[in-house]
Amino acid sequence: MALRELPVRTQVPPAPPRPRRPRRDTLAAWCYLAPAGILLAAVLAYPIYQIVLISFFDYGQAQAAGTAPLQFVGFGNYRELLSDSQFWRVLANTFGFGAACVAGSLAVGTALAVLATRVRAVPRMLLFLAALGAWATPAVAGSYVWLFLFDTDFGVVNEALSGLGFTSMQGHSWTFGTLSAFGLVAGEVIWCSFPFVMVTMYAGIRAIPREVLEAAALDGASTVRTAGSVILPMLRPLLLIATVQSIIWDFKVFTQIYVMTNGGGVAGNNLVLNVYAYQKAFAGQEYGLGSAIGVLMTLLLLSITGLYVRSQRRSTPWA
Repeated sequence: MALRELPVRTQVPPAPPRPRRPRRDTLAAWCYLAPAGILLAAVLAYPIYQIVLISFFDYGQAQAAGTAPLQFVGFGNYRELLSDSQFWRVLANTFGFGAACVAGSLAVGTALAVLATRVRAVPRMLLFLAALGAWATPAVAGSYVWLFLFDTDFGVVNEALSGLGFTSMQGHSWTFGTLSAFGLVAGEVIWCSFPFVMVTMYAGIRAIPREVLEAAALDGASTVRTAGSVILPMLRPLLLIATVQSIIWDFKVFTQIYVMTNGGGVAGNNLVLNVYAYQKAFAGQEYGLGSAIGVLMTLLLLSITGLYVRSQRRSTPWA
C-alpha cells in the first residue's frame, strides 16, 4: 500500500523591515535644514508672537497712540468673532473662493504642462514665456488689466460678446453681482497662479522614464489609463507640493479682492478673511479684533495643509 504523500507547507518569509536611515544621515539633514529654520524663526516668530498677544487685548487707536491703557480681554475678541454672523459668511466666502482658485490653478497648470510636452520647441517656448509673463505681473497691475478687459462701458470682453450676438452683455457689470465678481477675481488669481503649477508638473512629466510609458503602451493601456495609473501616481509628490502652495497662496488673497471689488464688493458680499481683517484692524481701528482674525486664519491654513499632507502620505505607501 503506497503511502499518501502529505502536502508540504511552505512558509512565506516575513517582509524585510524597512531600512532605517543612519543616524549620521539624519544629523546631516538637520544640519542642512538648520540655517533655513533659524532664519524662518527669526523672521516669523516675533510677528506671530505679537499678533497672538494683541489678539488678547482691547487694542485700538487710543491704545496704539498711548493715550489709553491696555485692557486684557482674554478670548473676548474670539468670542465676538465667533458670535458674529458676518464672520461666518466671510469664512464661507473664503473657503469657496479659495477652493475654486486652487482647483482652477491645478487644472489649468496641469493641462498646459501636458500640452507643453506634446508640442514642438518654438510653441513650447512661447507658452512658457506667456506663462512666466503672467506670473511676473504684479498683482495690482494684473487686477487693473482684468478690470479694464471686463469694464462695463469700454471692456473688450463685453464688446466681443455683444458682437457674437449676446446683446444682454452690452453694458454688463461683472463686479456688481456676488458670484460674477468672485468669478472675475478667481479668473485673475488663476491666471497669475497657474504658471507655478505648470512648470512644476512639466518638470515632473519630463522626469518620468520613457521606458515606463513605452511599457504601458505595449500592455495596451489607453492614454487615459496611462495618465491615471502610471503618470499621476509618479507625479503625486509634486502634485502635493503644488497643492499645498496653491492653498497657502489662494486662501490668503488680498490685493485682487480689494482692488477688483473696491474693498469687498457691494455691501461686503465679496469679503474674504484677509480683507475682513484689514477692514477691522485699520478701517475700524480694532487692532485686537483684526489680530484675532489673523490668528484664526493661520490656524485654519495650518489645519487644511496638515490634513491634506497627512491624507496624501497615508495614500502613498512609500512616502
